[in-house]
Amino acid sequence: MRIATWNINSLRLRMPALAEVCNKLNPDVVCLQETKVTDELFPEIDVRALGFEHILYSGMKSYNGVAILSKLPIEAAQTRDWCGKGDCRHISATLPDGTELHNFYVPAGGDIPDPEENEKFAHKLDFLAEMRDWFAPMKQAPRILVGDLNIAPLETDVWSHKQLLKVVSHTPVEVEGLGAVMEAHDWIDTTRRFVPPEEELFTWWSYRNRTWPGSNRGRRLDHIWATPALEGRLVGAEVLTEARGWEKPSDHVPVALDLAD
Repeated sequence: MRIATWNINSLRLRMPALAEVCNKLNPDVVCLQETKVTDELFPEIDVRALGFEHILYSGMKSYNGVAILSKLPIEAAQTRDWCGKGDCRHISATLPDGTELHNFYVPAGGDIPDPEENEKFAHKLDFLAEMRDWFAPMKQAPRILVGDLNIAPLETDVWSHKQLLKVVSHTPVEVEGLGAVMEAHDWIDTTRRFVPPEEELFTWWSYRNRTWPGSNRGRRLDHIWATPALEGRLVGAEVLTEARGWEKPSDHVPVALDLAD
């Protein structure tokens, strides 16, 4: 089974790119973030034409929005309204093998890494704390967490650790918050199981970098985690870096995880 995650940055705008992603990666399940489409306008017909007969989505106009597209039967699973904002940042499903799949879009956090001065950054930290507290008491079970978590935790997850220490997405308080979420439920960073932590690995490049890949100033903001119950089934990972160079690209690229049956 192959599960992919991608911040598509407008589903309707990038349907051709989604088709190409599916052609390149051949995923069984695709989790999308920033779909930017209300539920009544979700392009179900176009998505089904790509082979995904089972679809869950939660969207709003112009912002945020998440979706799970599956070739396999899925059932809606436990979810919640994070930080009480109703801003469509999480959706979950149960896969046929009983694995619980959680798709998250963590708030970006604005530009100023100070919760006193920047309410968007405060929201991001609150969101991480709520994730930590929600998962912590759950009994261990096969679970996968994917999404645009908007944090690059390792020094090799950013183009310059030193220069980005005070830049939102790589500040120590964010990295600590994400680490607390991971530790609360013993999550495994699956991509780094197959790409050594010593190697640079990015999934996002700013639109301001008009000569991509240019100086390759990227960050790894997109993640796939798994619980220890799935450790023996982890067999591979892939980052579709080339997608950043396609026509009308998202600023993120897809990440995939392979699990043995």
